[in-house]
Amino acid sequence: MVESPSVQVVVLVILAAAAAVVLFQLYAVLGRRVGRQAEDLAPAQTAPVAREAAQPPGVRILAQFIRDLSFESPHAPESLRPGPSQPQVDLGVELNARARPDQLYDVELKMTARAQRDTETVFHIELLYAGLFQIVGVPEADIEPVLMIECPRYLFPFARRIIADLTAEGGFPPFMLEPLDFGGIYASRKASGEAQPIGQA
Repeated sequence: MVESPSVQVVVLVILAAAAAVVLFQLYAVLGRRVGRQAEDLAPAQTAPVAREAAQPPGVRILAQFIRDLSFESPHAPESLRPGPSQPQVDLGVELNARARPDQLYDVELKMTARAQRDTETVFHIELLYAGLFQIVGVPEADIEPVLMIECPRYLFPFARRIIADLTAEGGFPPFMLEPLDFGGIYASRKASGEAQPIGQA
């Protein structure tokens, strides 16, 4: 028995409708799965960016240099001779820091050493040693202690060597400075109100 054309058309329409329903359901299921996968992947994709933005705390010294230096030995060569008593040396330390427009910091360590025997000046040294620092990942409240404690610790060994070499070149035994407690210096000046605020270069 041969089906009429109208019956064949109806069968094709029914099959097409069934196929459309199946495709719609399949699209809905796959769409929901893809949506969940995108949501699951979002934190994993953004996590490396967040890790890169949060830099660990660090201090880098980009440059170090003598900004000012003077040595006076007004009574040489007589002052080079051994005397009945050892010279008394008065040491002075000053710290200063300035923020720069390029997000770097200029830190200065000023050291003065005056040696006297009785009332006579044996030698007088003034050294202004400075460094250019980059500080990252440090909270704003902790910037000042880093500049006034950690940065001078970087500079001190070099300033110490310069003073030792300078006194030796002046004809005296090398004057070797004892290590300085910059944390104690900062705390003492902070307590007495002598600590200077961070300036702008």
